Amino acid sequence: MPDGPASSPSPVAAAHVQPAIAVSGLAKRVADAAGELTILHEVDFTVQKAETLAIVGASGSGKSTLLGLLAGLDTPSAGKVVLDGVDIYALDEDGRAALRKEKLGFVFQSFQLLAHLTAVENVMLPLELAGIAGARDKAEAMLARVGLSSRLKHYPKYLSGGEQQRVALARAFVTEPPLLFADEPTGSLDAATGEAVIQLMFELNRQHGSTLVLVTHDQAMAARCGRTITIAAGRLV
Repeated sequence: MPDGPASSPSPVAAAHVQPAIAVSGLAKRVADAAGELTILHEVDFTVQKAETLAIVGASGSGKSTLLGLLAGLDTPSAGKVVLDGVDIYALDEDGRAALRKEKLGFVFQSFQLLAHLTAVENVMLPLELAGIAGARDKAEAMLARVGLSSRLKHYPKYLSGGEQQRVALARAFVTEPPLLFADEPTGSLDAATGEAVIQLMFELNRQHGSTLVLVTHDQAMAARCGRTITIAAGRLV
């Protein structure tokens, strides 16, 4: 007899697929003049491996706070973040830094380039910290992909804001991490360069199965992601 159609994975098997990111009861509160301000209320969501997710919302809604908590760059008032099966807030600060080095590329809205290093040296740094061979060649190739082949030896103070943003993107992408987080990645770029950067992010997602999480005001960029979540006044809506 001919074989029947392939069966779908059972619900039990599907339940054991480990998400790239699992967030539960995540909250952030800070003291202020009135007593306590809640920046992020208890939020819960998961992101599957190789998924593309946009986090959108008005300024001050808690988007960047959420992204920083997902990366272990801040500590929550309550809740849990599990990255690739690791409860990051069960680790100490050094442990979270080691996890970021291994698994995560992060593009900061404020670039966070090292002023005493050239563009190529900034991009080489995560490769060297990870002990990856051929750091300079890989860094130069990645800077070429973001259109900065002619600026390799320039220090950040001699680069425009858009050029600094592209160096920051190259630094985040160069190790081909399984998780890519970006906070307004095209906010300082002109339309043409921004489109090239967007193409690069989604190309890496496709080529390497990276999980991509973006904070953005750009509705067109958000629409290119597989899923969008909206934050208003620190709550998922």
